Amino acid sequence: MTRIKLMAIGAAALLVLTACGDGDGDGATELEGLDGAEVTVGSKQFSEQIILGQMMVIALEEAGAQVTDQTNLAGTAVLRESLASGEIDMYWEYTGTAWADIFGEEEVIGDPDELLATVAERDEEENGIVWGERAEFQNTYAIASNQAILDEFGVETLSDLAGLSQTNQEAATLCIAEEFATRADGFLGMQEHYGMDIPTDQQLMDEGIIYSETAEAPDSSCNFGMVFSTDGRIGALDLVVLEDDQTFFPEYNPAITVRAEIAEEYPEVVELANDIIGRIDFDTMRELNLRADEEGIPHDEVARDFLEEEGII
Repeated sequence: MTRIKLMAIGAAALLVLTACGDGDGDGATELEGLDGAEVTVGSKQFSEQIILGQMMVIALEEAGAQVTDQTNLAGTAVLRESLASGEIDMYWEYTGTAWADIFGEEEVIGDPDELLATVAERDEEENGIVWGERAEFQNTYAIASNQAILDEFGVETLSDLAGLSQTNQEAATLCIAEEFATRADGFLGMQEHYGMDIPTDQQLMDEGIIYSETAEAPDSSCNFGMVFSTDGRIGALDLVVLEDDQTFFPEYNPAITVRAEIAEEYPEVVELANDIIGRIDFDTMRELNLRADEEGIPHDEVARDFLEEEGII
């Protein structure tokens, strides 16, 4: 089914979704067409993905679907294979990840709507995967440090970091997560694009630890660290994101990706995802991530609180 056809079907489904947020406490439980539906929801293994995944799990269950929860499953490669094989039926993916990492494209598409349209059309034609609407916010990879390090070495941009790596390699220490180390839109691509001379055997560590290690520099493993732009710990730890002044990283707007068979049989699933993601802006996503990462609130509780506050359930 084409995306245009799906949107037409979704328009009818949207009439059913008017129950969401009507304030009577029923919310998504009044969705028609999902009673008895059996679906599996996956997600990647960092807080934003788990929270968004849990929102789908909870909302679909409230709508009457039988949901298998495979959130916090794995990284991009495993999730895509799981989606293609039917082991999972949906997960939230990022437009830039699909373009640069999954499809391996190097050209930068700066317009987020054009990027979504291009990715969605190609993914449906080649892989039978349907994309929903994109979020207004994007969660891009970024490199950050603390202000003391930036002042000491005169770094504000990724080009500055490249220059530092060429003149003072010992100061250009970088902590990165395992997936970032191997992705086309990650460490190696960034190195090549900016002409960096950072050793390839960089400190690999859990994504959560990178933030505290970077904040504690120079008394830590690295002066710079890979971060996600919507992570609330950037502000909480007073980290500063370096400007991507040569526009290496593409737009990373999340949108639901669903197997075409599921999207055709249950178009309400895509419309429900669109309703959820349309309510989340950059500041909201940072706050949700912060609640999980800094306050220690379980991801499913963060997700449920949001859905209840928005009247979706």
